[in-house]
Parts: sequence; C-alpha cells; structure tokens
Amino acid sequence: MSRIGKKPIPLPAGVQITTTEDNLVTVKGSLGQLEQQIPQEIKISIEDGQALVTRPSDAKEHRSLHGLTRSLLANMVEGVTKGYVRNLEIVGVGYRAALQGKDITLTVGYSHPVVINPPKGVEFEVPAPNKISVKGIDKQVVGQIAAEIRAVRKPEPYLGKGIKYEGEQIRRIVGKAGK
Repeated sequence: MSRIGKKPIPLPAGVQITTTEDNLVTVKGSLGQLEQQIPQEIKISIEDGQALVTRPSDAKEHRSLHGLTRSLLANMVEGVTKGYVRNLEIVGVGYRAALQGKDITLTVGYSHPVVINPPKGVEFEVPAPNKISVKGIDKQVVGQIAAEIRAVRKPEPYLGKGIKYEGEQIRRIVGKAGK
C-alpha cells in the first residue's frame, strides 16, 4: 500500500472539503477556496476531522493516483489555512525590484525594465530592493510564478549575478587563471 496515500489528512478547524458527482473536490478555508479535479476511481471520505483517500485496487495506475491525489489534497488544505510563500533574491550591481501597484518591475541588466503581472490569487511583496516574496494559496501557481520570475535572469555561474531562490546554492565556475 502507498505510504503517502494511506496517511490521513488532518483537517484544521474551519476547513471544509466537498466533492461533487464528477469528482471535483472543493476545499474552503480561512484564506480562500481551491478546486481540483481528481480521478473517478479514487474516493475521498471524511471521518472525525480527517480526510482519507482510498483506491479500488492494487493496479499500477490506481497505486500511482492514490499518492498523487492525497498529496494534492494535503497541499490544498495547507494552502487554504496557511498559504504558500516563495522567496527570491536578486544578486548583482544595479539589479533591483520595485512594486508598482500589484505588478512587479525588475531592473536586471536589460535595456528595458521587465514588468510581471500577478495572476489571480497571487500577491507580490518587495521587502527590500533585492528581495521578492511570492504569496498565494495554490502551491503550484506560486511555484510557477516564482520560476517565471527567476527565468527573467537566471543566476550565471561565473559571478553569480541574477535572480535565485532564497537559500539556493549557485555552482560557480572558476574563470581563467591569470599570469
């Protein structure tokens, strides 16, 4: 049996999980509401403050969908209660970020500033000119937007300049040896 799939998902106070006939799962919490379509074979039951995910058989497809569905549901529950944050750092002389309304403007060595608009449910924060925080309730969307911001100017291996995740180690390449 799947070690991840068989673990129950604890439901904090104020979280409601509902499923429709076409297996659309809706999770409501204090921060908002998330929806996810799950496979028809996988069933979700709610018993004494916990959500359990079950599968019909030990077929390979059912085993793989079991753990996936449980992980997606657990991420949704955590998202509507705590939310997700992805922090980025900007390294480089003259490289900076600025918040203009809800959009973020990046000055990272191009001839023009790069403007990034947040999708629905995502907020940007700029606590310092070289730091960016991406916040939201959907883990996948927060991670995708953070990856798109990082892709504007990936950290380069010689000087380490660019946009990187907080705590990310950049593998540096030693330049040519001088005489």
